Amino acid sequence: MHTIYRFIRHYGRNLFHLWIEDFFGWIFRSLPGLSGMTLRWFFYRMLFKHLSSFCLIYPGVYFTHTYGIKVGRSFSINSGAMIDGRGTVSIGDYVMIGPNVVIVSSDHDFKNVEGPMAKRNHVLNSVVIGDDVWIGANVVINSGLNIGNGVVIAAGAVVVDDVEDYTIVGGVPAKVIGERVKSEC
Repeated sequence: MHTIYRFIRHYGRNLFHLWIEDFFGWIFRSLPGLSGMTLRWFFYRMLFKHLSSFCLIYPGVYFTHTYGIKVGRSFSINSGAMIDGRGTVSIGDYVMIGPNVVIVSSDHDFKNVEGPMAKRNHVLNSVVIGDDVWIGANVVINSGLNIGNGVVIAAGAVVVDDVEDYTIVGGVPAKVIGERVKSEC
């Protein structure tokens, strides 16, 4: 019972929002085709903190705590991805997110050893993703990070540190494996 009261006390002002998100999200989450993408865009346009323009949200994408998610123009996110906006997630323009990506903006209070972790509130840390970013399949982005403009994150990477502009990162934990450069035409 204590867990329920703690949840209500912590998320009280957003409970109705969370209820709408959960109650109707399962309906829109799996609708196929362009009509499904259009309905998901309308639905999340009402729930996100900000959604700039039409975006491609493929079937099976899971958003939670959408009141903390801001998205720029020309956004696309593939099936199986999950974004938790509890601590706020800001996504820039022209961002592509591959399948099964996980982006979290909160963490468990694991450093304090006084009492069980399960009885502590989440530690909220925003995630900021710049413009023109490509996040490959199965990437995990931890809370409290800044992903710069023009970044490419290779498939399967686990991002635990900030990523500088126009950097290519990959691995577990993610390390710099290259840079993007302007082509001279």
